[in-house]
Amino acid sequence: MAPHPSNPAAGRYTKRMIVISLAYVGGIVLASLMIDREAPLGALTVGLALIPGLAMLAAVGAIGRYVAEISDEYLRMLEVRKLIIATGVTLAITSVWGLLELYAASLPRLPVFYVFPIWCGGLFVGQIANRFAFGDDDDAGSCP
Repeated sequence: MAPHPSNPAAGRYTKRMIVISLAYVGGIVLASLMIDREAPLGALTVGLALIPGLAMLAAVGAIGRYVAEISDEYLRMLEVRKLIIATGVTLAITSVWGLLELYAASLPRLPVFYVFPIWCGGLFVGQIANRFAFGDDDDAGSCP
């Protein structure tokens, strides 16, 4: 969806996130191709693993900056609500799974890597919650 003309912050956010997403995916691909999982931990492994890690931090920073730049209080409330829902979804999934891991040895472990993608999925849940709670007008609850 194209940024709404009344929300120029969304356009700036989209441009930032395109660059950050490319760095994240590129970092994952590069690390996956270059890191030998059987080799001992070294500077190359740490450096390559930090590329997508830093991109994740940049994404969180870009989201925070986007929320701060939204001039419309209603749109800001929708974004904050979406972030709160995403955090709740993430905490619920990881906490319940973590407790199950403690008491069920046969349960597969959830790598910490998946926390960020789960949180991003939670943003989608928050988006849907905003749509149901506040309707379908052009930018109510739209993905930035």
